[in-house]
Amino acid sequence: MHKLLAASALSLAAVLPAQASTYTIDPTHTFVTYEISHFGTSTNRGRFDRKEGTVQFDRAARTGKVEISFDLTAINTGVAPLDKHLQSADFFDTAKHPSARFVGDRFVFNGDKVAEVGGTLTMLGKSAPVTLKATQFNCYLNPLVKREVCGGDFETTVKRSQWGMTWGLNMGVQDEVRLLIQVEAIKQ
Repeated sequence: MHKLLAASALSLAAVLPAQASTYTIDPTHTFVTYEISHFGTSTNRGRFDRKEGTVQFDRAARTGKVEISFDLTAINTGVAPLDKHLQSADFFDTAKHPSARFVGDRFVFNGDKVAEVGGTLTMLGKSAPVTLKATQFNCYLNPLVKREVCGGDFETTVKRSQWGMTWGLNMGVQDEVRLLIQVEAIKQ
């Protein structure tokens, strides 16, 4: 009888859909930064100091969904006057649009590792498709929190003009912006 119950349970498990696990973004190990060429001479960098989000992830089914928001009012270039200019209507217009959001649900795997996540980036009230490519990805049992943590380094290059951010294009300020996202999320 026990063998029959065990076989039935295994058969049922084989036909039931896989369950995605929920992970919460760890803001102390998650960074959203950008790089843009400064008139072809050097690279300007900045980061968004406040971010939050969740990841639904099912390695067996090779599916997932990520939602991450970053606070545009918390931009930090290390230069206060530049931060203020980036918050102005010339760029992020944080008075009207204080945050940006990436929602990705098209996961591509290389073996059991996430290779890229396709989705939509919404900023300045406009949405455009974005694909984040993983340069590394891993899951591990975190010895401090005693839970699984998954994460990696992701990057993409976008044209800021897609979101209506055109200030300076006629002066030689670059349109292409490299986004770098290092993320770790803790299984709940």
